[in-house]
Amino acid sequence: MGASKNHAFAEEENTVAKYAKALSHPARVFILNLLIKKQACVCGDIVDEIPLSQSTVSQHLKELKAAGLIKGEIEGTSVCYCIDEVAWEKAKTVLNNVFGQPALNDIKCC
Repeated sequence: MGASKNHAFAEEENTVAKYAKALSHPARVFILNLLIKKQACVCGDIVDEIPLSQSTVSQHLKELKAAGLIKGEIEGTSVCYCIDEVAWEKAKTVLNNVFGQPALNDIKCC
């Protein structure tokens, strides 16, 4: 696999791609919806709600955290996760910038 060319694109394009990657798995979308509904969640609670192993859930949480969509706080021997409100608003803005583009109704293509 070749070297990444992320530097060749604008910051907003890289940000959109980062959020899109985080949202690219249905388990991650499920986890985000669960965190929104419950306001906070311990990893073990998430495992109880989704038909995946604890290690798989942890990997999905790691991806969501790397994208900045969630944050985690250590509470004893477990981690409590919640939506990162600042990143969530930024994600909504940059994704709306992409999907809020005018429709291409008047363009004839193919």
